[in-house]
Amino acid sequence: MPQAQQTAGSVRRALPNALTMLRLLIAAAFFVFLGIGSVRIASGHDHWVIVPFSTRTLLWLTAVLFIVGALTDALDGYLARRWNTITVFGRIMDPFADKVLVVGAFICLCGPKFQVTLPDGTHDQLTGVAPWMAVTVLARELLVTSIRGWFESQGIDFSASLTGKLKMIFQSVSIPAILILLAWTNADPPTWVRLAIDIICWSMVVMTILSAIPYIHRAVGTARALPPPPQDGGSGAA
Repeated sequence: MPQAQQTAGSVRRALPNALTMLRLLIAAAFFVFLGIGSVRIASGHDHWVIVPFSTRTLLWLTAVLFIVGALTDALDGYLARRWNTITVFGRIMDPFADKVLVVGAFICLCGPKFQVTLPDGTHDQLTGVAPWMAVTVLARELLVTSIRGWFESQGIDFSASLTGKLKMIFQSVSIPAILILLAWTNADPPTWVRLAIDIICWSMVVMTILSAIPYIHRAVGTARALPPPPQDGGSGAA
């Protein structure tokens, strides 16, 4: 085989995995910049106030970082399939990097950095992401990952479904959209922007929950077709 072909083959095998690792680095930068600033409402005032380091620039930067990270997800999978260079490393690390970026973003968006204290003493989450929403997203990812892991350990292909891919696309658009809306309004969103953010958040959660149903349905149908496991008397607890 000519040297040029060997080099091209090596690049094709390495590039998708390199993009996956790049996504992890992007996720780390995303969390750092997202955690720098905080927002609050000044006591006794009726207008939003940005405290130091929580600026439009940081919000725009984190939105761009998330978009770039999501694009690497689409690109590495496309290249791996086109070049037929799907590896064990890629099958493990690619979904792992996705979960770190998306679930981590949800956790950050429901955190105290985006919580404001109103003059009447009540609290509001600028991002619209409540803690239970982050828990719901995490629970869905853990469930689907566990289902896929078990069936593939039995030699059964359990690739991502169409709803799973649509869910990832929806999340990849919604999360930066929230950040962009906050950056655009300097974290002082008018009523219609707050309504838009709430609609985005609730739609994201509903889409996330619905996307798990095909996996559960397929898992139940596949499990019924499998021979019963040997009875060893164990409890199955780990």
